[in-house]
Amino acid sequence: QGETSPMKTTWYCPLDLSTVLEEKEDGVIYNVVVKQQHGAPNSATSGSRSQCVKAGTEEKLVQHLLHSFAMGDSSFINIFLSTYRSFTSTKRVLDILIDRLQHPPGESTRSQTRQPFNRAVCMVFSMWLSEYPEDFRSLGEPGLLLRLAPLLPSDPSGTEIRGRLLRLAEELSEQALLPDSSSDRTIASPPADPTKFDPTNILGFPAGLIAEQLTKIETELFVRLVPYHCLGSLWSQRDKKGREGVCWSVRATVRQFNRLANAVMASCLWPTQLRSQQRACLLEKWISVAEECRARKNFSSLYAIVSALQSNPVHRLRRTWLETDREAVRRYEELSNIFSEKDNYSQSRELLKEEGTSKFANLDGKMTNRRQIGSSAQGTVPYLGIFLTDLTMLDTAVKDRLENGYINFDKRRREFEVLAQIRLLQSSCKNCVFLTDEAFLQWYQSVPSLNEEESYRLSNEIEVPCEPSSGRTQNPTVIITRLFTADTFHYHMKSPSVSCLDVDSSPPTNDPIPSALTPSTPVKSHRRSVSCGNNPTNNNKGSEPDMRIVRIRMDLQDGNMYRSILVTSNDKTPTVISSALEKHSQDPKQASRYELIQLLPEGKELVIPATGNVFYAMTSSSVDFLLRRQGGNTPFRSQPISTETSATFPRIKAKGRRQLFPK
Repeated sequence: QGETSPMKTTWYCPLDLSTVLEEKEDGVIYNVVVKQQHGAPNSATSGSRSQCVKAGTEEKLVQHLLHSFAMGDSSFINIFLSTYRSFTSTKRVLDILIDRLQHPPGESTRSQTRQPFNRAVCMVFSMWLSEYPEDFRSLGEPGLLLRLAPLLPSDPSGTEIRGRLLRLAEELSEQALLPDSSSDRTIASPPADPTKFDPTNILGFPAGLIAEQLTKIETELFVRLVPYHCLGSLWSQRDKKGREGVCWSVRATVRQFNRLANAVMASCLWPTQLRSQQRACLLEKWISVAEECRARKNFSSLYAIVSALQSNPVHRLRRTWLETDREAVRRYEELSNIFSEKDNYSQSRELLKEEGTSKFANLDGKMTNRRQIGSSAQGTVPYLGIFLTDLTMLDTAVKDRLENGYINFDKRRREFEVLAQIRLLQSSCKNCVFLTDEAFLQWYQSVPSLNEEESYRLSNEIEVPCEPSSGRTQNPTVIITRLFTADTFHYHMKSPSVSCLDVDSSPPTNDPIPSALTPSTPVKSHRRSVSCGNNPTNNNKGSEPDMRIVRIRMDLQDGNMYRSILVTSNDKTPTVISSALEKHSQDPKQASRYELIQLLPEGKELVIPATGNVFYAMTSSSVDFLLRRQGGNTPFRSQPISTETSATFPRIKAKGRRQLFPK
């Protein structure tokens, strides 16, 4: 039963003798839990109380940092410091805290209210400096730190924090005197010389050694990953002008994923003169490497290898797969099933939960014994795309602010749950020690980069395309490129966290599916939902609507930007246009003045009917859309569409490539 008033909503929980209230104060809303004392009168105001912020203004949320612990909101500081960049800036937070420190509670430093306040100040800044020192270095100039330092408590803790802040201020002062030293955090490797690349050299390295070196690279990148870089609200801005350095730690992980996928494809395709039996040895080698990566709980490299072997240029090599050892193909199928999209990557998630902090992979029988003899404990390197998908979906599906304009901090609590999983896995990797094998790294760095056209050309040189059998349709498979699109992923799940696969336009292939891989094998066909032509009435009546995340572009003064929009099977064109306008900070009431166009491969366009159902009207070949004012071009045009994207995420095609990472 509930009681409501203009300022308070009360819910009673008789089983545990606790009461949950929603209390509103000026600028903030709290969820209050009152636990009844045994034998005490049944009152919502008696017993122990804890207050957790549900929503509030920017100023109130920042000020709550200094009062949260005393109010029983023990996780607030961690959550705030992990997520505040989604709704404010470091400079703004420091400004509000400095203003509060200039007007502390209590008349003297020894008053009963001042001492807990001082302890809270030291707790906040100690945690902030330890976990996120880059926030202070990003200020660019020392002014704020010099204003803050004298306001800190004069006790030993405050003195220690003051010293750290002054040292940072000194660093910023020195940087200001130097020439512009801003540079990318990663140094680009010189382009590989194709004439020095021998793909068959990979056969000379033991699979375990290759997996160990790949795990070394992935572990070092994962430990350096800044978890909040994965937040959907930050990742979506990475292509905006002036934001080129945003999410650099995620970009580094993505580059490694693409680089490994390229190495697998290049080594399998580059030697076009090899016989099928010889090329099959290369496939078997990479399957063995994938198996060794699985034993080392390196899911990132494992997925990169599997995805490359599933790419169209490799997958279509019928004669090569026929020559591949049957047992190797069986193991390949098992490894691929780890990343099945069924139930929103449920198997991958279960493995991460089961093995996240364990010492060894949970493998069966002989493989377990063989891998663990003489090996050291391994950390777990996840496929980061799963977490990026969760955070992107959460950012898209949950509003940043309430109707009254308050910042929705409950959303930040949910984001923090995902970030905490990342940090837990990072902790398992921090003490891992690896040796470097220079010979393998030299080979790895010599692999030339193949673009889409080169991959298809080499594949067609190896096995000439043939006509498909009559009456048989081909299921498209996966292809990886070095480009991650900015904003889209496939949504076909009932869970708030979804599988994501972006779509791009690669040259279609008419080659039949190799018989070496039957429909039960890991060929990842693009899941055609009802949006691809099925009758929506075939759905189960009680089921939730199908959904997809699409990218909608507008040509605005601040650049050509995409925004993610959640489209359900119930959404009509005006609703989607209104949502897109709101995402682009435009007036959603102007929806009638715009038309929605799907950008298709080969530079074509499809105009979505003005009153149509977008989910069923769109085709499966693309998830890129354009908002254009009424009176534009005809439904299809041949003028090329710019496909420039940031070199961050791999792009996956509907008849070829699907995106392995979300926006």
